[in-house]
Amino acid sequence: MASKHLINSPSSLVNESLEGLCILNPELKLHRDARVLYRPVSSRQKVALICGGGAGHEPSHAGFVGKGLLTAAVSGNIFASPSGKQVKTAVELVHPAKGESQGSGTLIIVKNYTGDVLNFGLAREALSSQGLNPVRFLTVGDDVAVPRSRITLVGRRGLAGTVLLYKIAGALAAQGGALDEVESIGKYVSDNLATIGVATGHSHVPGTDRGKDVLAEDEIEVGMGIHNEPGVLRLRGKNGSPPPLSEVIPKLVDMLTVSEQDDNERGWVPFPSGSDVVLMVNNLGGLSPLELSAASLEATKVIQSRGLNMKRVLSGSYMTSLNMPGFSLTLLKLPKDTQEPSRGLLLSLIDAPAEASGWGWVSGQSPVSLSSQLTTSQSATTSSTTQSPENQNQEQAQKTIDAIRRACNALIRAEPELTRMDTVAGDGDCGLTLKAGAEGVLSLIDSKEITGLSLSAACVAIAGVAEDRMGGTSGGLYSIFFSALAQGLHQASFKWPQALLHALEKLYTYTRARPPSRTLVDPLDIFIVSLQAGGDVNGATKKAEEAAHATRGMVAKAGRAVYSGEGGEGEQGEMDPGAWGVAVLLRALVVGE
Repeated sequence: MASKHLINSPSSLVNESLEGLCILNPELKLHRDARVLYRPVSSRQKVALICGGGAGHEPSHAGFVGKGLLTAAVSGNIFASPSGKQVKTAVELVHPAKGESQGSGTLIIVKNYTGDVLNFGLAREALSSQGLNPVRFLTVGDDVAVPRSRITLVGRRGLAGTVLLYKIAGALAAQGGALDEVESIGKYVSDNLATIGVATGHSHVPGTDRGKDVLAEDEIEVGMGIHNEPGVLRLRGKNGSPPPLSEVIPKLVDMLTVSEQDDNERGWVPFPSGSDVVLMVNNLGGLSPLELSAASLEATKVIQSRGLNMKRVLSGSYMTSLNMPGFSLTLLKLPKDTQEPSRGLLLSLIDAPAEASGWGWVSGQSPVSLSSQLTTSQSATTSSTTQSPENQNQEQAQKTIDAIRRACNALIRAEPELTRMDTVAGDGDCGLTLKAGAEGVLSLIDSKEITGLSLSAACVAIAGVAEDRMGGTSGGLYSIFFSALAQGLHQASFKWPQALLHALEKLYTYTRARPPSRTLVDPLDIFIVSLQAGGDVNGATKKAEEAAHATRGMVAKAGRAVYSGEGGEGEQGEMDPGAWGVAVLLRALVVGE
């Protein structure tokens, strides 16, 4: 559970957040006492849309106030409903004047939580006796996690699907739709939404004590609520890690699309095969965009495999639970051709532009076949297959392959230790980067792609793997080195010391690192220089290991560690992980360990 926050004070946080939204959009106004963010209703718009609830779900709700979306949002404290008085103030600020235009009025949209329903309802009843234009009330409950037998009185919770209703109803209101029409289309959306969430842990409320982690490292929870309510199902992975998306998302989609006949505890919205749907993948607050995009891909694949037609895919942060590490999936079932409102109208309202800070870009198109969007390039491994003078006999070639395989396996085994070392510097990716490169080279060996190649051609192939599979600085350095080594083998007529020196000199034209620098060049340089001076390979390997060990406590002169500052990784007594990775590789190649 992440329990640190960058704030001034928990007591001022909500108001400061609302004021920050005013900075983003000068057209908005904030009633500070009532915590109502609103925009003046244009004379063309007949209907005002008001929503709200506890803070902590940003960008919901205030982040969706703007042209083409909401008229006003009322905020309570974190995870606490606003009062009826606050809501009444919001309606009075934006409610169209009596008799202003036929069909005008206000639609209040509320997530189905007891406090929200009571306080927004209280305000509506207080206003209804004043002879105003109609104030309508629409409750949204899109949660499919909690079974019917547990919610007989309170009904389904309102989750991220509520935001789709905001967008559709808000766009229609902005186009001049009358109150009856906006309410009717909102009712259709509300009745055809299904949402399910999954998280690896709870969120933390600023100003409260750090709670105890409720889930193990390899455990996730399905159906956890956006106020840290317990979920309905826990799933465990293997080898100390959470289960992969390929196992999690099919279970989520099952819960979204199951029929009431197959599961009378759920089956809230029927999704027969052939149904047209909109998918929303929502970040619950603590998930990286990298993970969210992967979840969007996996969800799309699974939903399409169930025979549903994806008309739109939306992905981003819509309704969070502060910093909860997880995501939710929402499906909106679109109408059939003969139904009202029309499918085309709903899609056009989703696609309509909105000037609200919380609403992201939508493509306005149905997803196409992913295969039509993927391109590939020809593998570099086939570009140098011509046999050259340095070709080895079959026995020597097999020994070379065996040595490369040993080195790759050694790097893979060393990954946890390399990762631990690199975590001290902050990013912790060195072990995984080297492991990815090693696995790529093993794939080349297993697929026979480098069998029969000359050594220089094999070096070119390995360089390609380093570039494609490793990435980053390490991938670039390894790729340059092996490409230059291929050149050196040609130029030096297969003399290893000269070829290696050529590769090192070429590498030095692209990096300023020179030993001692607390980088991978420290062991690499001493190994090559020792061979060039006539030293034996075992002795050179030992010197490389000593150079790697010498990086302990060394102040970095190059690489990312330079930016770790005083007391950085060099002060922690750890070897440089890149340097130790080179030492591990050389020992496995030369000594066989």
